[in-house]
Amino acid sequence: MSYPLQPSFEKSVPRGDTHQRSVCEHCGFVNYQNPKIVIGSVVRHEDRFLMCRRAIEPRRGFWTIPAGYLEMHETPEDGARREAFEEANAELDLRSLLAVYTVARLSQVQLIYRARLAVGEFSAGEESLEVALYEWNEIPWEDIAFPTVGWALEHDRMVEAGEAAGPFVNPPGGSTDLHL
Repeated sequence: MSYPLQPSFEKSVPRGDTHQRSVCEHCGFVNYQNPKIVIGSVVRHEDRFLMCRRAIEPRRGFWTIPAGYLEMHETPEDGARREAFEEANAELDLRSLLAVYTVARLSQVQLIYRARLAVGEFSAGEESLEVALYEWNEIPWEDIAFPTVGWALEHDRMVEAGEAAGPFVNPPGGSTDLHL
């Protein structure tokens, strides 16, 4: 009995490409590795912000906006709604795209939306220790999980105040290092 050849990948630059990739020596299949897409939302309800305290790593116990990885065959809008439901049992009314952030060291592109709670009810989902609505001056800034969360909150506030219009990108000199 004959078995098909097992894939055997080598690093090379495929014809017509400019980057070294993993290419199957037998069939020429190119195993592209592309950035991960993160989707999330700055969610407001009556001038307060929906925040989720993470129950999972990385940054367990720190506060974030509802966000996570986009699933295969999912639109970014559906992903943002799904993440809000998974993390906060919240239904969203998406408003607009707020920002496109890049975290190059993690090969992430983050799409962040502006949203409102469609229904005023929410509770901690499986991925959250707790969820809460915070007024701007109550947000636990010292316990924010990721720099992009702070950027998104600031950018949303600028849009709400009529000071700027999105979509935004990484602030000049903005670092995504967690210790900053």
